[in-house]
Amino acid sequence: MFVLELTYTAPIEAVDTHLDAHVAWLDRHLADGVFIAAGRKNPRDGGVIIAVGEDRAAVEKIAAADPFSTAGVCEYRVTEFIATKTAPELAPFRQQPA
Repeated sequence: MFVLELTYTAPIEAVDTHLDAHVAWLDRHLADGVFIAAGRKNPRDGGVIIAVGEDRAAVEKIAAADPFSTAGVCEYRVTEFIATKTAPELAPFRQQPA
């Protein structure tokens, strides 16, 4: 499982010009099951996405295609973790350490 942390690198006005495309990108990956949660940070200086994926390279490739990334208005920090404990609703995503 992965935590993707976005940090804006441009003024919020520049970020907002790409918001509709970013939301469409989020919706596509929520629908395909790669993202399981996403939202803005508070204060609004970026966002957080919880993702599942084949591997880190696949998740990083998806992040690089974010309209915010391609427009150069954010940077991503990708953290991989092993989800050994989850809420019952997230049981399908539980993992075992290697």
